[in-house]
Amino acid sequence: MEGIQVSAEVAGSRNHISIIKVGGYIDTTTSSELERSLDSLLKQGRFFIIVDLGNVDYISSAGWGIFISEIKAIRENGGDLKLVRMVPDVYEIFELLEFHHILDVYDSVDEAINKFEVLESSGQSVAKEITLSKPKPEPAPAEEIEELPAVETMEAPAEMAEEQTEEPVVKPILEMSLWEKIQKIIQDNPGYGAYKIKKELNSAKYGFIRIGWLTVRSELGKMGLKSKSRRYSYATRSLK
Repeated sequence: MEGIQVSAEVAGSRNHISIIKVGGYIDTTTSSELERSLDSLLKQGRFFIIVDLGNVDYISSAGWGIFISEIKAIRENGGDLKLVRMVPDVYEIFELLEFHHILDVYDSVDEAINKFEVLESSGQSVAKEITLSKPKPEPAPAEEIEELPAVETMEAPAEMAEEQTEEPVVKPILEMSLWEKIQKIIQDNPGYGAYKIKKELNSAKYGFIRIGWLTVRSELGKMGLKSKSRRYSYATRSLK
């Protein structure tokens, strides 16, 4: 594998935000350089940190371990660490490991900087309160399950019972809304994450919808289907 390139710069209205730009591969051999860069910032008392992963093609467990091991100390000092510009292949692993419950991800460096600035100016904590242990899939609360979109079968009025066809009328996929198309993909492929759902939406079957995977991730959050366990639960209930 290739090596790693790490550089740092400052940003923000008071130059209080540090940006670490990383390129190449972050694996067991190269992760120590990233770790040194992070440790150097913490020793300087710089706890508002953005890691730009736009030029990183692969992150091993050793690389992810650095972010997870450092985040507690960063947040205990009133700061936070935000990841930006992850390529789809890297994000797929990030989502699979369910680290999105622990670390914030943004499309761009400017978006992450703005988040730091807005939260600080409002006097809010820049770090979200969250457990650092890898969350275990839990069933959704009963009240939330009731709110999740479900495939419903409507009973025909009595006078129309004899005319009821054997198969319910199904809306053609191309006539579905984006929300309905995402539901359909999850019903057929509950194991798909945001990136694979994005690719499926951009197929002929779904009308070549061009949409970013972070937007898909946001829609999954609104639907209460961000975690794989909930997508499987939803697909299972939809088949009943």
